[in-house]
Amino acid sequence: MLSDNEDGLQARDYQRIASAIGWLTRHAEEQPALAELAGALNLSESHLQRLFTRLAGVSPKRFVQHLTLSAAKARLADGGALLPHAYALGLSGGGRLHDLFVTLEAMTPGEYRAGGAGLTLRWGVHATRFGPVVIAMSPRGVCLVEFVDDDAPAVLRVAQRWPNARLVGEPAATATIATRLFEPLAAASGQPLPLLVKGSNFQLQVWRALLTIPYGELASYRQIAAAIGQPGASRAVGNAVGANPLAWLIPCHRVIRAEGALGDYRWGLERKAALIGWEAAEVDRAAEPATAEEA
Repeated sequence: MLSDNEDGLQARDYQRIASAIGWLTRHAEEQPALAELAGALNLSESHLQRLFTRLAGVSPKRFVQHLTLSAAKARLADGGALLPHAYALGLSGGGRLHDLFVTLEAMTPGEYRAGGAGLTLRWGVHATRFGPVVIAMSPRGVCLVEFVDDDAPAVLRVAQRWPNARLVGEPAATATIATRLFEPLAAASGQPLPLLVKGSNFQLQVWRALLTIPYGELASYRQIAAAIGQPGASRAVGNAVGANPLAWLIPCHRVIRAEGALGDYRWGLERKAALIGWEAAEVDRAAEPATAEEA
């Protein structure tokens, strides 16, 4: 577990990289050089290269290549429909399907109405490469993962979703979940991580569809609507995607607009871009021999 000082340093570094990703997203079509990005952030090129590669998992140059709208459009056109669960089973680590290491359990209607009554939820806040997260877990599975970007007490986020549950601050209990969040090699090779969610039948359909989007791939809201048999429900799908209670574990960041634009993201567009770029880089590393990153 990270110390408070390490937490602060990682949060500061993430903010720097979030700023870099925001700048790269706005200038992606120009294919900017490292020197331009470093100048915009007032950092040296060498320091920026090391920091960006450590946190984003790929060099700024490669990241831009993943983020261009033409690349996003190509993914949608070429890989269009949601692929079957057998996709990428031959790849190791990050190339494995996301739903190989999570299982989704829905609460019963009665449990839904009870708002967590009778449940004891342990929760904690943890630093990650994409910023701090609050995690809550029940005896039946992880029930909340949210990025924390403000000073509001994290426990309020848990209480808003589970108002009648007994909440126990116990970061030691949730630390192993935090470790697994962005370690695909460990996650894919370990026991499936159980998730416990509450939502309407429509929301559950959408969240289950999100789990079928292959790691490192993208889908449009329209494709998700078609996948659940309601092709005219793109707007409602968007609302369900936005209500996802489990950041990254239910991969709502993999849903973009049909024209290739990133679209909205509850926890910020810079973070959405970072997640997409990082996952694409993980798949690249799993599929190809290691090579030196280009500047």
